[in-house]
Amino acid sequence: MASDSAAVMERAPSRAETRTPRAIAPRTGPIARSVGLDVPFFADKNRAFWVLQSAGWTGYFVLRTLGGVANAMPTMFLVHTLLLTATGYSLTLLMASLFRRLITMRVLYTVILSLAAVILASAAFSIIETWSHSTFVDPGSRPVGIKYFGAILLNFALLAAWSALYYGINYYLLLEEEIDQRGRLESQASSAQLAMLRYQLNPHFLFNTLNSISTLVLLKQTERANAMLARLSSFLRYTLANEPTAQVTLAQEVETLKLYLEIEKMRFEDRLRPHFRIDAATIGARLPSLLLQPLIENAIKYAVTPSESGADIWISAARHGDMVRIEVADNGTGAHEALVATQSTGVGLANTKDRLAQAYGERHHFTTRTNDHGGFSVIVDIPLDARPIADH
Repeated sequence: MASDSAAVMERAPSRAETRTPRAIAPRTGPIARSVGLDVPFFADKNRAFWVLQSAGWTGYFVLRTLGGVANAMPTMFLVHTLLLTATGYSLTLLMASLFRRLITMRVLYTVILSLAAVILASAAFSIIETWSHSTFVDPGSRPVGIKYFGAILLNFALLAAWSALYYGINYYLLLEEEIDQRGRLESQASSAQLAMLRYQLNPHFLFNTLNSISTLVLLKQTERANAMLARLSSFLRYTLANEPTAQVTLAQEVETLKLYLEIEKMRFEDRLRPHFRIDAATIGARLPSLLLQPLIENAIKYAVTPSESGADIWISAARHGDMVRIEVADNGTGAHEALVATQSTGVGLANTKDRLAQAYGERHHFTTRTNDHGGFSVIVDIPLDARPIADH
């Protein structure tokens, strides 16, 4: 490409060099892996339920046994405790089966039906406890009245606590799943919007280029038409190799712009005079691919096209603290028209603004102004080291 531009002074880092390293997962030893500590506890909800269920009722058995020993209860108290543990274990399995269906219902129905289930289970638990106590611990005795009511209250409190824990854990897991799903949907929506914005560029550019090739063919300038087609093929091959939502280094973006400008110089020849001033300290900055192409196209439209003598276009990048300032400037006479275009609904600059907002959120600046050359400038500030939001 004919240009008196200052070339990028260092090679662009390869894809392997610019890839952000993934976080390294903490290593765990064979003992941790053998007991499943190398994965989140609730990754397998079914396994987590059985672990908690077994641990909880084992704790119930141990505590009641220790209480019996402390109160000098007979040996058969151990059988009584074992029977109650098995009863509680079985009743809560039945309750869990019911609660799995109730948890998807309306809250009012869930509360009422769960409370009814706990009351019925408490009554059944108390009947079995009373029978077991009069059979194994104190034969012949039958608690009645306040003693029986007290047994029901204690069992109700136990099963209500179990139910609260069950619902608490499951509602927490459902909330976590909803948050994760919402995050995935938002990420997909952001990627889809970035892809849509990127795909808006190609038809816009292709229309102008194919129209120029058609004109060359009509004028029987087949050699120039073939050369333009070859350059267009190289440009599309280069750009389509990247995903629409991909980020590239500034050095890679500059190379893409040079391919684009080679095509445009086939149309405008010496009327188009591009100049590159790229600070080597900025070539590693990452940005959405083809972000700057609409800015060049805008400069050609308002500075080069209307002028018989054409115009100069400067593409510069310099470091400003932890930001990279990229400026596309021209010395054309269409500065006013270009400034008006930035306030319209045109695809080019509006597309760039939208892509910047999608990629960086509030971590960017986009400004336009007339410059010292009497032309028009577009200035974009992006973070030097931070990756665009879509990469996170």
